[in-house]
Amino acid sequence: MTRIYISLGSNIDRERHIRAGLDALHRLLGPLQVSRVFESEAVGFNGRPFYNLVVGADTGLALNDLCQQLRALEFAHGREPDAKKFAPRTLDLDLLLYGNLVCDAPLVLPRGEIVTNAFVLWPLAELAPTLRHPLHGETMAALWAGYDKASQRLTPIPFDWTPSGVLADTRA
Repeated sequence: MTRIYISLGSNIDRERHIRAGLDALHRLLGPLQVSRVFESEAVGFNGRPFYNLVVGADTGLALNDLCQQLRALEFAHGREPDAKKFAPRTLDLDLLLYGNLVCDAPLVLPRGEIVTNAFVLWPLAELAPTLRHPLHGETMAALWAGYDKASQRLTPIPFDWTPSGVLADTRA
């Protein structure tokens, strides 16, 4: 099993799509470690604010299979196949870390957004404060402590999620 971290984001019908994305990831991966949900401004384009969070899970899926499954989940939840990188999203799922793997294909890992976007780093640092970045060597907590927090406005919001059909809460 490999420990993975995935960021989720939505700025179209945010609450519905984040809940649907969490349910879909729970069905695909099993138990999820779920960060708080944060509201953030759109980065890279003018758009409505996003809801963002990070989940951790263990998977036996190979990297290529996991990437295909995440892409299929985005499409199943309304993402257009030809959607621009910086555009509104129903559901955006980005694999941040796949264990300690460092690679350039089928995608770049670790994901660069870990150290550049508050909406990725803050929730990841909450979930895995002692986890070391595979390239930088610093813990997520240390990276967050050194982050310029004035550069991106980020607000935790009340958001409770329990997997569909499951009574126990799996939040971290």
